[in-house]
Amino acid sequence: MEKKIRIPVSGLQPGMQSPFSGLDISGLPEGPLDPPVGEDPARKLPPGRLVFRKEKARRGGKSVVVVSGFDPSFPLEEIETIARHIRRQCGCGGTVRDREIECQGDDPERFRKIFRDLR
Repeated sequence: MEKKIRIPVSGLQPGMQSPFSGLDISGLPEGPLDPPVGEDPARKLPPGRLVFRKEKARRGGKSVVVVSGFDPSFPLEEIETIARHIRRQCGCGGTVRDREIECQGDDPERFRKIFRDLR
């Protein structure tokens, strides 16, 4: 039976060093500045033109308010944070589906007021 040749993988081996180790980066400009602590750049993005509509279809007769029209560049994490805030303020259930917020209830004006207060 032949003895297997083992290749050592610990430590620096010829051919296994970083391919970027020989680059000279002294002439490159500095990278972008980090935002100040406490400021969230995603909060500054406009959410887009929001549409509030009341729906009952395919929900067993229950009413929900659907908030749609978020800008495609508006982050999904921010939409989920807004939905969580609305559910807590209204004491209702809901979800985020296809970049739309669905909240249980039948009063779109209440949700509009919460969105105005978020600004």
